[in-house]
Amino acid sequence: MRNNEEVFKNKTLLITGGTGSFGNAVLKRFLDTDIQEIRIFSRDEKKQDDMRKQYKNEKIKFFLGNVRDIDSVKNAMYGVDYVFHAAALKQVPSCEFFPLEAVKTNVIGTDNVLTAAIEAKVKKVICLSTDKAAYPVNAMGTSKAMMEKVFVAKSRTVDPSGTIICGTRYGNVMCSRGSVIPLFIEQIKSGMPLTVTEPQMTRFIMSLDEAVELVLFAFKNANPGDIMVQKAPASTIGDLAQAVKELFHADNEIKLIGIRHGEKMYETLLTQEEAVHAVDMGNFYCVPMDKRDLNYEKYFSEGNPALTTVEEFNSNNTVILNVEQVKEKLLTLEYIKQELEEWEKH
Repeated sequence: MRNNEEVFKNKTLLITGGTGSFGNAVLKRFLDTDIQEIRIFSRDEKKQDDMRKQYKNEKIKFFLGNVRDIDSVKNAMYGVDYVFHAAALKQVPSCEFFPLEAVKTNVIGTDNVLTAAIEAKVKKVICLSTDKAAYPVNAMGTSKAMMEKVFVAKSRTVDPSGTIICGTRYGNVMCSRGSVIPLFIEQIKSGMPLTVTEPQMTRFIMSLDEAVELVLFAFKNANPGDIMVQKAPASTIGDLAQAVKELFHADNEIKLIGIRHGEKMYETLLTQEEAVHAVDMGNFYCVPMDKRDLNYEKYFSEGNPALTTVEEFNSNNTVILNVEQVKEKLLTLEYIKQELEEWEKH
């Protein structure tokens, strides 16, 4: 067992939105450890049934409910030691058209989870956020930015000897549900052009395992109200499409479709304002909780000269991987290995 997992020995972990990509990655990581119980909380009974059949493991308990309904959250929270809060509406277009739905799940839902966790005396809650929450330009990012504000504000008012609330912020998870790589593979299989919005657009890329690592790092190291950020590399969308094409030895053309509503040319993991007081922890940054109170005099009388010299951390100024490096990273993913095996059989 890895050191990170020792602390979960005989403990009960609740994952909200646990039927998603992240929940499955956590299960694969923890099922063979001495963890006592993993509770999967979600609103999708079909996915829960699929998981029940797939894993056939008595450590997994399934709870049907919705983070929007605090009573259903409370039903799942009794006896829980730790919570990974991954439930969210994540699709940029759907949140753009139904912004209030994003608010209900991502903002109010988060508050419900935290309220229930504090009441149940949960030891630690890790809230999962996204790079789209930094300088948000769309409803999804704005709702996640508000989610961060909610858990940071909540962590100020909780006795730290009770429930510790902190968060992580990470970029695109390769091959997660709804992401672009599975779309490219589907287009290759169907003999269709690969649709690229803008080849020079950059995005952070990380694997699901790295997303779990970040959450475990936060679990071990974060103080109340901290946001942990991984120093992820990035790729241009053009190079990503080319890398997938080369791995599958495909000759599909690449079709440019233009930037879609609510998209940015690059994503930010650490804003300039956060970078001023962020703590460099090697492979990670920690954004500590803002401990200022409602004494507004300080906001008017004190500035921060460092803001003029410090740079934000974004997908344009991180390490940009070339096509070969992207291929190497893709080949570490089980999903890609399986897809390539199937493809080679045809």
